[in-house]
Amino acid sequence: MEITRTFFISLLLLLLSATGFSQNPTQNVRGTVLDQQSETPLIGVSVELLGAAETTGTVTDMDGFFEINNVPVGRQAFRFSYLGYEQVTIPNVVVTAGKEVSLDVKMSESLLELAEVVVVGTVDKDRAGNELATISARQFSLEEVTRYSGARNDAARMAANFAGVNINNDSRNDIVVRGNSPTGLLWRLEGVPIPNPNHYSTLGTTGGPVSALNTNLLKNSDFLTSAFPAEYGNALSGVFDIGFRSGNKEHFETTLQLAAFSGLEAMVEGPLKKENNSSFLLAYRHSFVELAESAGLNVGTAATPKYKDLSFKIDLPKSKLGNLSFFGIGGLSNIDFLGNELADDDFFAETDQNSYVTSKLGVVGLNHRKLLNQTAYIRTTLSASTSSNTYKEELIREDATNRQHIDLDEGINRYALASYFNKKYNARHTLRVGFLGEIYNSFSTLLDRETTPDWITVRDFDENMLLLQAYAQTQYRLNEKWTLNGGLHAQFLTFNDTWAVEPRAAVNFHPTPRQTISIGYGLHNQMQPLPMYFYLSRLADGSYVRSNEDLDFTESNQFVLGYDLKIGSNWRVKAETYYQAISDVPVESVPGTFSMLNAGADFVFPEEGFLVNNGSGKNYGLELTVEKFFSNNYYVLMTGSVFESKYTASDGIERNTAFNNNYTFNLLAGREFPLGKSGRNALTFDTKFTTAGGRYFTPVDLQASIATGEQVLKDELAFTEQFDPYLRWDVKIGFRTNSKKRKLSQQFFMDFQNVTNRENIFVYRYNRQKGEVQRSNQIGFFPDILWRVQF
Repeated sequence: MEITRTFFISLLLLLLSATGFSQNPTQNVRGTVLDQQSETPLIGVSVELLGAAETTGTVTDMDGFFEINNVPVGRQAFRFSYLGYEQVTIPNVVVTAGKEVSLDVKMSESLLELAEVVVVGTVDKDRAGNELATISARQFSLEEVTRYSGARNDAARMAANFAGVNINNDSRNDIVVRGNSPTGLLWRLEGVPIPNPNHYSTLGTTGGPVSALNTNLLKNSDFLTSAFPAEYGNALSGVFDIGFRSGNKEHFETTLQLAAFSGLEAMVEGPLKKENNSSFLLAYRHSFVELAESAGLNVGTAATPKYKDLSFKIDLPKSKLGNLSFFGIGGLSNIDFLGNELADDDFFAETDQNSYVTSKLGVVGLNHRKLLNQTAYIRTTLSASTSSNTYKEELIREDATNRQHIDLDEGINRYALASYFNKKYNARHTLRVGFLGEIYNSFSTLLDRETTPDWITVRDFDENMLLLQAYAQTQYRLNEKWTLNGGLHAQFLTFNDTWAVEPRAAVNFHPTPRQTISIGYGLHNQMQPLPMYFYLSRLADGSYVRSNEDLDFTESNQFVLGYDLKIGSNWRVKAETYYQAISDVPVESVPGTFSMLNAGADFVFPEEGFLVNNGSGKNYGLELTVEKFFSNNYYVLMTGSVFESKYTASDGIERNTAFNNNYTFNLLAGREFPLGKSGRNALTFDTKFTTAGGRYFTPVDLQASIATGEQVLKDELAFTEQFDPYLRWDVKIGFRTNSKKRKLSQQFFMDFQNVTNRENIFVYRYNRQKGEVQRSNQIGFFPDILWRVQF
């Protein structure tokens, strides 16, 4: 209550500071304009501020750079025009008094001689930043991550608003794409794969409770959900292709932020040397709950999450070697769950045990881009990353002669080198050829004595392996209506000599300037989560063997058909249907119900040995998006999908997967209320309604659980029962203020999540102390808060 009272006092003070509406403050807007295919700077591009009382604009210089001064704060639109290129309009650029705006714009050469094609209001929505990703791909911005209610300042949770995507549960941000396991997701940062970028992450997973990706550093990034281009490999379900923006190259700026989930943050940026446009960007975050508890405040939780992270980027665009940049992320987290302090229905831990969790994350990289001539460039990225975690569990029930223990210490060190050559032959034809090499140094020690007084070694390894990938992809624009994309990807795992060759293709047809019909196909393979390769199975003679080390890649054939219609300048309707045939899925070597398609949305992986690649699965569905882009001070986003996700294990029976919700539906809307004639301050209102079919689950065998003292599931009824439908309504209110006299802006919001306090089920599990099956619910009503100050 003390924390809530403090924020409401802060809210009142900020509202008082927002009064008075005299002269409208202004800000500088600058950026660069490049050719979409060759990334060559475009000289002489006309840049115009739309809606200004007087014509305001400029042209780009020899480096493609532009700057417009004295742009009024508020939402602005900019138009970029260049003879022989498709005209681009970027709407809804939020200009604030506290931070200068930087725009990175790419323009495509027109196929119509001496003509311009106007693209209005959709440059940041309709197409990915990667020009070769033309189907099941979408670009997202920092403004979207912070705009939508319920996103918790987390890019992964924000993506759950898109059609075909949902979060598996409220406690983690694991992304389920079109019914696929979250393990099929690929995270990339600055062009290279990175480990799970979340606090409290575990080896082999892709999600976690709290994101370590600082959204204040993100530039416009891509999210792909199916049949992605050939440059993306070792992934089955989707791709987050993230990039960090550069720091301000002209002036020093500071951002201070306080948020319930992302914590207390300080970010600084500015020029290193103005003569060569070099800059830096550095941000540090610390768990707000931990700081509040240290100050003696009642934080209302038995287990205090403690986490911190550091992110940075150093940009050297005019070095002698070309464009150089250094980037990195570092994160530490830990939490203790003490059983006697937990509620009976706590969904993270159980009341008869103590659990101690720690995790570490680190990524550093060097990015180099060199223009070879006016039509070609080469980009190379070298990175090193580490991710590790420990988990210790002790049983505290009184009737145990020996405390059961679990002792886990695992991690992975990765070293990656990625490079590609990009050539624009002409306005029609572009070619990209590249490779990626990754060295994995993985280690894990898992000791268990749940059923014996002595330790049993479940895993114990420290191994190296090399994953090699190569690809070639091309785009050919037949005319203004037809665009063809094709490519080939190959990958090879040295650990067990597993390899795959994968064709990719996509066709886009524009029957009219406002309509697009797309069709895509991709063959995709992915290696197994690393813990599965090194599982130790006990033989009859008492010895142990790695029974899973010969597992092959899992394979997915993906087909997509899409239709996109723009209605006016601000509305869009998009529909996609898809079919995915999955094969070579690890299942048991004897008849059983286990399949790796159901793993990956928890903190641990199943302990299964003697697996073989004989399983299969399929996903198919229909998705619909109706969207009104932000205009006239409001937006609407409605997404829905109906789908099936099935698997067949070694018993030959087709079942629902753990991620088969059957349907999802999201309705989001928001409105801004400008204050005063100048509109420099604004009240904001956003809301989100979500519903989804209940997840399928395997029921608990109560009698067998009582007899053994441990939870036993009815495997013969695997994923035959279904939870009640998921429902949640979030409401967010806030405001933005811009100082009249100083370069200072503030943003504040309170996001009331699950305002109806609906009890969405999380799990049914056996309670050893009570000898009964107990229901645990997901998060009830929860207020998220953000306060950002920029100057």
